[in-house]
Amino acid sequence: MLSLSLPGLIGAAMGLGLGLLNYGVVIGFVEKRLRALDRSASAAEKADFERRIILMRRIVLVLDVVAFSAVGYLFGHTIAGGVG
Repeated sequence: MLSLSLPGLIGAAMGLGLGLLNYGVVIGFVEKRLRALDRSASAAEKADFERRIILMRRIVLVLDVVAFSAVGYLFGHTIAGGVG
């Protein structure tokens, strides 16, 4: 049976919050820079550029949520000394 510690889950929730905050900051910065570099000449190129931006946003969101939650869980579990 899978046993999850309460401090670890609290750490994961805090990590999730930090991950979402990080996502907002990183995406805002990166997307602004990418849009400044956009040299799309046609509607097809612009559509492809927008598709790639959406894909980048999704990938960064998943990586941030998974990584920050995992680190938060491990940090919470370690700080609490594995209690629970």
